[in-house]
Amino acid sequence: MIRKFVCLTALLSVFFLAFSAQAIAASGEDEDKTSFIMHHIKDSHEWHFATIGHTHITLPLPVIIYSSDRGFEFYSSTDFLDPETHHFGKEHNGYLIDDHDKLQALDESRSFIDLSITKNVAMLFLVLGISLYLLLSASKHYKNNPNKAPKGIASFVEPIVIFVRDEIAIPNIGPKYKKFTPYLLTLFFFIWIGNLLGLMPGAANLTGNIAVTVTLAIITFLVTNLNGNKAYWKHVVATPGVPLPLLLIIVPVEIIGLFTKPFALTVRLFVAITAGHIVILSFIGLIFVFESYAVGVASTLMVVFINIIELLVATIQAYVFTLFSAMYIGAAVAEHAHDDHH
Repeated sequence: MIRKFVCLTALLSVFFLAFSAQAIAASGEDEDKTSFIMHHIKDSHEWHFATIGHTHITLPLPVIIYSSDRGFEFYSSTDFLDPETHHFGKEHNGYLIDDHDKLQALDESRSFIDLSITKNVAMLFLVLGISLYLLLSASKHYKNNPNKAPKGIASFVEPIVIFVRDEIAIPNIGPKYKKFTPYLLTLFFFIWIGNLLGLMPGAANLTGNIAVTVTLAIITFLVTNLNGNKAYWKHVVATPGVPLPLLLIIVPVEIIGLFTKPFALTVRLFVAITAGHIVILSFIGLIFVFESYAVGVASTLMVVFINIIELLVATIQAYVFTLFSAMYIGAAVAEHAHDDHH
């Protein structure tokens, strides 16, 4: 069953993305034959699934604007689309969405806040909905059947929960693992489901959006440092056993280290997911750049192979982000009774 799912996902991705590339190649603009790569990677005010011939399969998204003089304004992304080119650029009620998918006011002096539900935000709600459904369904099963073996969704969720608890939380956090296991489970499920859905045809690049990864990293940063004990902060501001002259060097390095950890979490997840998408899309783009059957067959096989690898990467990246978060938290809450021996 897993083998069929992997192959089906890879092949569907090839077909749907090929339709999008075909529309660009057929437009006659040779310089834009690979521009669809960034179109699939970037966020957008509309959710574009595929282009079949001249038919665009899209989901209009709400454009929400707040300004001090007008208050809240609600529009549809279709209000800003040119009906002939199906590209943004049409003016509507004093606003337009430019070629870079940025909402702008025609009056440059107007100040406003863009609160639109973009493609990545919609994907975020979808991931949260699926995560909540899985976890709440499993929780409901255990409440209703406390002494029975798990079935259905509970049988799928339980091994993952046990793995995160026994292989990530307990070894890296220690006796205080119970306090932080719910957070680690939330991290793992959110990133994992977001990574997997991002590989589906027409899906949004949620975990490849640096705004999402930096937010997750900041949350880990806050959880880590707000729960840091006295020994943890003593290591940061006055490392035991270090001569005073060296503290002038060690302390700034330790303080910088507090911020490099969330930075590493941010970049690792962002780069791994985005790079995978770009590689897959690049191979598809080669088909229409060279316009060769041989390149088409080779590229298709490579895309299927890389997409299967990406399924593994999706799980590994969720595990790595959760693991490093647990390690940082564990270092902050651990009792450093061995300090005197160093």
